[in-house]
Amino acid sequence: MTRVGEGAWALVTGASSGIGEAIARKLAARGMPLLLAARSAERLETLAGEFRAVSGAAAMAIPLDLALAGSAETLFAATEGEGRRVDLLVNAAGFGWNGPQVEFPDGRFLELLRLNVEATAGLTHLFLRAMAGRGTGAILNVASTSAFLPMPYFAAYAASKAFVLSLTQALHEEAKRDGVTVTALCPGYTRTRFCATAGMKEAEATPFFEMTPEAVADAGLRALGRKKAFAVADWHDRLWIAAGRFAPRGWPPRIAAAIFSKTRL
Repeated sequence: MTRVGEGAWALVTGASSGIGEAIARKLAARGMPLLLAARSAERLETLAGEFRAVSGAAAMAIPLDLALAGSAETLFAATEGEGRRVDLLVNAAGFGWNGPQVEFPDGRFLELLRLNVEATAGLTHLFLRAMAGRGTGAILNVASTSAFLPMPYFAAYAASKAFVLSLTQALHEEAKRDGVTVTALCPGYTRTRFCATAGMKEAEATPFFEMTPEAVADAGLRALGRKKAFAVADWHDRLWIAAGRFAPRGWPPRIAAAIFSKTRL
């Protein structure tokens, strides 16, 4: 079980919905003091009040758009900079977009990279350094099963999550000596608002299975507690990921193209 030290906090980004909210709920049920970061101030305040009532532990909302430049530094200043020691960081903020790259709106494309890559990497860097200095801490980065293979019509999202997975696996090895665990959670289709935001059809339109955000949250926290470098949340996804490693390099993108070219709403 993942815990934070006495007087420390767990910080969850993307905490207002989906996997981020599910992880925050699991942590609240364990009585952990929580810092909740996302854009929706009203939703965060509602959740913080609910978590305080459930656990009796502190819960604080930090409304913030992590896609803005300098957001990682802003969030670090609002937590560690204000004396709120973070022993557990969960980077769950992110979004996807389904469709041909040439149709991806310029602003939205850059927003995806800033949120999925820049904010995640920036927060990981800042909090890892603080945790390493104390000799304790844990970071859970939410990646994706799409991180394992190039995915046409889902190209930018898959590439952004490949970055998150690669960074996390490397830092997992580095951080061991400093007493910090860094783990990547790789969910597949999950019953959240992700598909609606990405403009894509739900899992029923694909050969993939769908998980609940609660089951994904359990898989991530279990992997973190076991000090694993990464975890693929669903065993069905583990099968196709393993098969993809043995296929000729050109096959997986062609198969992905055949699937995701038909999932745009």
